Order: sequence, then structure tokens, then C-alpha cells
Amino acid sequence: MTATAGECLACGREIEKTAGPGRAPAYCTQACRQRLYREREQTSALPVQELIADLGDRLRKLRPVTRDDAFHTDVEALSGPFTQLRRIARQTRADEREEERVTPEPVTNPTASFSSSAASDDVFATVTEQYGRELRVHCYRMLGSYDEAEDLTQETFLRAWRARDALSCVADPRAWLYKIATRLCLDFLREHDRHPTTYAPVPGVDSGVGPPPVRVTWLQPFPDDQLPDKPAPMHEPDAAAVASETLELAFLTAVQKLPARQRAAVLLRDVAGWSAQETADLLGSGTASANSAVQRGRAALRQALPGRREDWSLREPGSGEQALVRRFMDAMAHSDIDAMVELVREDAVLTMPPNPFWFTGRDALLTFLRPNLDPASPKFAGHWRTVPVRANGRMAMAGYLQRPGTSVYRAQIIDVLRIEAGEDRIAEITTFEPHLFPAFGLPMTL
Repeated sequence: MTATAGECLACGREIEKTAGPGRAPAYCTQACRQRLYREREQTSALPVQELIADLGDRLRKLRPVTRDDAFHTDVEALSGPFTQLRRIARQTRADEREEERVTPEPVTNPTASFSSSAASDDVFATVTEQYGRELRVHCYRMLGSYDEAEDLTQETFLRAWRARDALSCVADPRAWLYKIATRLCLDFLREHDRHPTTYAPVPGVDSGVGPPPVRVTWLQPFPDDQLPDKPAPMHEPDAAAVASETLELAFLTAVQKLPARQRAAVLLRDVAGWSAQETADLLGSGTASANSAVQRGRAALRQALPGRREDWSLREPGSGEQALVRRFMDAMAHSDIDAMVELVREDAVLTMPPNPFWFTGRDALLTFLRPNLDPASPKFAGHWRTVPVRANGRMAMAGYLQRPGTSVYRAQIIDVLRIEAGEDRIAEITTFEPHLFPAFGLPMTL
């Protein structure tokens, strides 16, 4: 008997269970996923007033206390309704400004350039299944945010669905989908004019003696089990600036500094593997203009990225690296600060996007953590349990916290760890908030 993983949320059919990590599938095919997404987009009775009222009630109840755990938890709880409101506002703004979009009509309107011919749902499902993961990663590299990449990937397929009758006339479905996704990302970046900054000193907090890191408040982790099964084809495998497989946070931070069209040109050319002419076609520009954008982007990345490629490209962790992470997880579970000192590099860096806290140097980092891990401290946060995961091609761990006086371990953080090749200490920890636990196939409580 075939094992099942539940029923499809759209059609109710049983879903065959697949092996491996990651969240259980919610839809039997991409066609069902798109059907439910279309219905959500077309919902007329959106609970905007209810969401606003709920947020207002929560905000009025907030009582800011310096470094208070309950305050931090209450603020985190605002994430869900705020994200829903942001999506509603984004869709409304997109509808109102449709005529201003950089996406030309032939890309998303089949009547503008394609002859009308029937294409079955099965053909559309095959195309979306084949390129879904690749497009999500492309949008993620463009935007640096898993949530926004997920939204724009869905919007890409929504537009492709509306034009599905044109699929039989499309010579290269991958290029067609990339064009839609890239233009949507460019539209988004035009409407959200945001740029990386540098972390600023936090009053009353010793952040260490090192230089402040780059701050990307919208940065989110990406689960490795959602990566494409195979890398995109490369036209220039020896391109010096970037590697096709990279999702390293250092690369994402650097690429977020590039102007939007330079960013798109570099990612299409050097990461997605399109030729110079194809990149120009996808961007709707001349070849000379696209090549110029690629060259400028490559030069900027060479200056921003670490000197050694192995510092920022994906690689499989060795047994020593895995053992190091297990020891760090064990030290955290036992609140063993002394053990953690031995496992962290002296010049280690800790950042916590989107929060303003940052630390450069082991002493400053552990001075901040010690009161929260010490059961004898009045600021003791509680007991930890951690689960190993993979994010952005790196070892990572998901942390669950059992606060004093409670019996449940609740999702608290996802730590992405950077350990340089050949070293036996952690060089960098990037701590993310817990709302992406489901994307990693993890429950919110233990």
C-alpha cells in the first residue's frame, strides 16, 4: 500500500508521501496549488478591518521593558497579521499601478503576441513542477527574502496560468517564466526602494570592537531541501564573480547592494546560466546594455565578497564540521558557556536580522548571551532544545525555548552558522526569527 501524507487542500485527493526532510506536501500537483492561490487572490471579503483591529489591540497592550522576554515574544506575535496586511496592500497597489509596470504586455497577455491554442492543465502542471524550485531560488536571490520570493513565485505562476493557452506556442517555457519572474522582481524593487545599511550602535549594549557588519533587515534564510535537484545550466562555468550554486548569506548581502537591473543581469548571466543575448532578451534591453550591467555588477561583487571563493560558495559539510555543530548544540542545551567559548572563533560575528542587535568578537557575543543562558541569572530565558537543519548551503540549527514556569518548548530562532573550510570554530552566526519554521518542515512547538 502506498503511504500517504494527507489530502490535497485543493481537490481532496490523497498525496503520496515522499522520503526526505522538509515540510509535507499540501497539494497533489502545482495545478491544484495554483487553483487555490487564484481563489485566495480573488477573494473579495478580505478581513482587512479585522486584521487592523487585531493589530491595534495587540499594539495597545504592548508594554516596552528593556530586554524583557515577554515584550520580545509579544512583538514577534505581530508578524503574522502584519504579513497578511502587507500582502493585501501589495496586491492592491499592484492592481492600481498595473499601467506603470515595467513588464510589457506580451510577457503576460497571451492575446498580445501568441495565437490562441488550448493547453491542458497537465501541461501547465508539468512546466510549474519542472521550474518551480528554480524560479523560487531566482526570486529569493533577487529579493533576499523567502516570504517575498514565495509570493512572487506564486504571482509568476498565476500570470503564467492566465496565459497557459499560449504554452504550445512558447519555444522555451523556462525563458518565458524567467522573464515573468524577473520583471515582477524588478517591479517589486522599484516599488520598495530599500538598500542595505550598516549596523548602528545600540544604546547600553557593548557590540564589540570590530567594525559594524552590513545590515539587511529583510534578509531571511532559505531551506536547503527546497533547492533545485540540479543546478542551472552554465554558459560560462569559469565566470569569476559568482558561482551558480551559491546561496551563501555573504553573497546575498553583497548582491542586495547592487542596483536592481545590475542585480538581475548578474543573476541571469552568471547564476541562472543565460547567454548574453538571452539575458538581454529577458531584461528587454540591448545586448550592449545588458553586458555593461553584468560587468559593473561583477566588479562590485568582487569588492564586496570575501577574497576566497570557499568563504561564500556552497559545499558539503565535512564530518568535523558536523561534529562541531553537534557540540555547539549540546553546549547550548546544557547552558554550558565555557564549552561555547571553545567552539566560537575569537573574531566571531553575530547578527540578528531584522533586529538591531549585533556583536563582533567572542567576548561581546558571549557577554550578551551569558545572562540568558545562566539559570542563576534573573534574565535567564529558559532551557533550549535544538534541531539540526540546513539553510543557504550551511549548517544551521532551529532553537526551541522552554521559558521558566512553562512545559512547552516553543520555536524561537533559526541560527545559520558559517564555519570556514579547515577550521574547527564557528566564524559567524546569523540568527533569524522563528516564523519560517514550517518552511523547514518543523513544528512551532515541541
